[in-house]
Amino acid sequence: MIKLFTDSDLDGIGCGLLAKIAFEDEVSISYCSYRNLDERVQQFIENEEHDEAHIFITDLAVGADVEKKLAERFAAGKHVQVIDHHITALHFNEYPWGWVQPTDESGKKTCATSLFYEYLVREQKLERNETLDEFVDLVRQYDTWEWEETNNVQAKRLNDLFSILGIDEFFDQMKERLTANAPFSLTETEELILNLEEKKINRYIRMKQKQMVQLWINDHCVGVVFAERYISELGNALSKRCPHLDLVAMVNLGTKHIGFRTIHDTINVAEFAKQFGGGGHPKASGCFVDDKTFPLFVVNTFGLPPIYHDVEQNQYNTKEQERGFFFKNNEEKWFFLFANDEHKWVISYEDGKNESFQSLEKAERFLKRQFAAGLAEDAAVIDYLHEHLSLEKETILNHYSEAVQQYKQNKQKS
Repeated sequence: MIKLFTDSDLDGIGCGLLAKIAFEDEVSISYCSYRNLDERVQQFIENEEHDEAHIFITDLAVGADVEKKLAERFAAGKHVQVIDHHITALHFNEYPWGWVQPTDESGKKTCATSLFYEYLVREQKLERNETLDEFVDLVRQYDTWEWEETNNVQAKRLNDLFSILGIDEFFDQMKERLTANAPFSLTETEELILNLEEKKINRYIRMKQKQMVQLWINDHCVGVVFAERYISELGNALSKRCPHLDLVAMVNLGTKHIGFRTIHDTINVAEFAKQFGGGGHPKASGCFVDDKTFPLFVVNTFGLPPIYHDVEQNQYNTKEQERGFFFKNNEEKWFFLFANDEHKWVISYEDGKNESFQSLEKAERFLKRQFAAGLAEDAAVIDYLHEHLSLEKETILNHYSEAVQQYKQNKQKS
C-alpha cells in the first residue's frame, strides 16, 4: 500500500495526480491542511496494519511531535518520504527521508509537484513525457507566481479551473487528460468559462479593495481584509494597488485561516507568519485564526474605517496641480501637499502643523502608512474649499488653481 498526504491546493493536487498515474489503484490519497495533517498522519502510522505502507508527505510539513514519530518509524525500517519546497521546512533535510528544495540547481523556483515528479522519474516509478512536463511546469509557475513574470496566463487559468471544478472533478478530468498521450491544453469550453471567471475575480478584487483596512502589527504596516475566495489573486492585486503596505492579510473566518502576501523583496511573510505558528514562502504564507491571531486580525480591525484609496478620475485635484493637492482619509482628516521654495514636499495638517519630505513619493508613503489617506475626489475637495474659503462652488470650479493658492496662503498665515 502507498499512502500520500498532500495539500488541498493546486500544488497538492498535482502531487496527487502524479501519484495516481505512477501507482494507480495502489495509492490512497488524503488531501490535508496544516490544521489536520498531524492528526491524520499520526493515526495512520500508529495503526499496525500500515507498517508495510510507503508513506509520502508532500507540500506540507508535520509538527515536531509527529516529526519525531516519523523519524522513529524510519529508524525501525519502515518507509517515510517527505517532499516539500517551503523554506520553513528546510530542517527536514537533516533526515535521510526528507527532501526540501525551494530552488533547483539552476536557481529556478520549485514546487512540491515538480519535486515529486523528479523523484518519481528518478525512482523509475514514472516515465517523463511532454504532457506531464507541460502540466507540472504550469503548476510550478502558478505556485511560485513565476507565471506573472513570464506572462504565462495558462498557469493562472489552470488554477482558476481547479477553483471552479473542485478537487474531485478537476482530478478526474486532469487524470484523463494527462494519460491521453496528447499535448496538454484547456478546451474551448473551459477557456470560455475561464473568461467569465476572470471578470468575476476582477469584480471581487475591486469590492475587497474598498473594504480593506490597515493597522500596524509590530513594525509592519498591514492591510487586512476579510475574504473567502481567490486568495492568491486577491493578495497579489491588493499588494500592487497599495504598495505602501508591507503586506496584506486575508482573513477567512469560515476556514479559520489567514493568508499573507507581499510584493516587497525586503519583507518575508514566511517569517511574519512564523510568529503566529504559520509558515510558507517569503512572499506568500499563512497561519490559522486562533486565540493569538483573532484579537489582532479580527477584533482590532473590526471597527477601523477602510483605506481611502487614490481617486483616479479627478479633473481638478490631481498630483500635477502646481499649487498643491489634497489627501484625506475615511476619518475625515484632511492633508494638503505642496512643494516649497526649497523643492521639498510639505504636508500641511489641519491643525496648522507642517512636515517636510525630500520627495513627493516619501510624503505620500508617510501619509498612506500613518493615516490610511489617499488623493481626495474632486467633489469632496470643492466642498472642503467652499467651507474654508467662503467661496461659491461655481467660483471655485471656474478658478480652481486660484482657490487652491488662496487656501495655501491662508495656511501659511495661520
